[in-house]
Amino acid sequence: MKNLIAVSAIAMAVAACGAAPPPPAAPAADQSAALPPAAPPESAPQAAPPAAETTQPYANGNSETAAAYTPPPPQPVVSVYQEPPDTQPPPVEVSWAPPPMLVEPPPPPPAPQYVWTGGYWGWYGNWVWIHGRWAAPPRPQYHWVQPYYDHRGDNVVFVGGFWGAPQVAFVAPAIGISLTLAVLAPGVVAGPPPMGPEGVFIPAPPGSAMGIIIPAPIGTPPAVVTSAPPVVNVGMRVNSVVNNNNVTNTTNTTIVNNTTINNTVINNVTIEAPASATATHTAVNVSVPAQAHLAAALPPVVRVMAPAPASAKPIPPYVPGHSVSLPPPQTVRAVVPPELTHPQQAAAGARPAESTARPAEPTARPAEPAARPAEPAESAARAAPSSAAERQAAAKEAAAKQAEERQAAAKEAATKQTEARQAAAKEAAAKQAEERQAAAKEAAAKQAEAKAAAIKLAEAKKEAAEKAAAEKKAAAEKKPPPQ
Repeated sequence: MKNLIAVSAIAMAVAACGAAPPPPAAPAADQSAALPPAAPPESAPQAAPPAAETTQPYANGNSETAAAYTPPPPQPVVSVYQEPPDTQPPPVEVSWAPPPMLVEPPPPPPAPQYVWTGGYWGWYGNWVWIHGRWAAPPRPQYHWVQPYYDHRGDNVVFVGGFWGAPQVAFVAPAIGISLTLAVLAPGVVAGPPPMGPEGVFIPAPPGSAMGIIIPAPIGTPPAVVTSAPPVVNVGMRVNSVVNNNNVTNTTNTTIVNNTTINNTVINNVTIEAPASATATHTAVNVSVPAQAHLAAALPPVVRVMAPAPASAKPIPPYVPGHSVSLPPPQTVRAVVPPELTHPQQAAAGARPAESTARPAEPTARPAEPAARPAEPAESAARAAPSSAAERQAAAKEAAAKQAEERQAAAKEAATKQTEARQAAAKEAAAKQAEERQAAAKEAAAKQAEAKAAAIKLAEAKKEAAEKAAAEKKAAAEKKPPPQ
């Protein structure tokens, strides 16, 4: 009898262990600072709606309660061409962060010496998209200087892109400089302040939550994050990678194809982010080109296309106190892959009820139920590491595949750019040869015309001389002889 009571007690204890609830999920990061202002008007970019919670695996294989990605709502964007200055513009202090980047694949360059000058968010009483374009430097040896964003306190210090003179480097606004907060244009409501560490940054990848910023070295083109996954929490950053192979020879023309970041020649940068920061819930560590035109050509995770400017006429640089006529905003919409909006549910945790349904089956043989309830728990314990390992391997494989695709896309983009430059150089050489031939032909025709005119003039002079001589002779014959 005592043995039977002991066995029953053991069975009840094991059953209670099997039916115990799973450990509580890790507390989600405080996102109260990421909430956008209430009901912004059409002139202000809108923040994404609150995300729903779902259970899905992270890259480390753990199944936790995480926010499912919600596509950003349609966003009004003012898109313009800008006539960049040829000197460093004064800094502007803004009370809210620029919106996430837009997608803007550049066309082939029209000529080898042209530089891609965009696109990026600039300030005109509101964050306005400065549409990218290929442009020739205004003077020989001038170079393009990327826009500058700096998180200081609750505000953003911004310096627009410009053409820098030879041997002239960008000078960051001094810490502690006294600036007047920029005035918002009529009808514009400020968005969320910058969310992230203080210091130099660039806007977040396309489709990210409003307000999040990406720390980056000075001189980083904003387009480097175009192909990165959107971020829903702070944590992504850009690190520089020095590569000395920065000169490409094309059709006997030396083309310097590099980016100078903080007075250092950079060919590639590394984007890093933990799984908790990205909308894909996978860690990121990928190298992308530092050149703006190559980075902008990479395939994005979330496609939010930059609208073409309504007018081809560029607007002047921003000057505080001087209003500029801006076109009306255009609505842009995000195109999101299905795997972001419909994430796969975690495989573990879906079958706990089966293991707790069997213990009460026999009453005559108490020893067997005591042993059986533990079997599903043990098998689940054995299967969990395997499932986690499989998810981790799958996440690692997906990240590797994504890195390979990006590298292949970057290589393809570089090849296309080289081919386009070669074709442009060849076309320019052919056009120059045709112009020289036409000029030589025209010069020969003019020379022939001049020669014919000289011959005609000489004949006219000869004819006039002969006529004068004949008249003189006739006059002499008519004159009477002297007496």
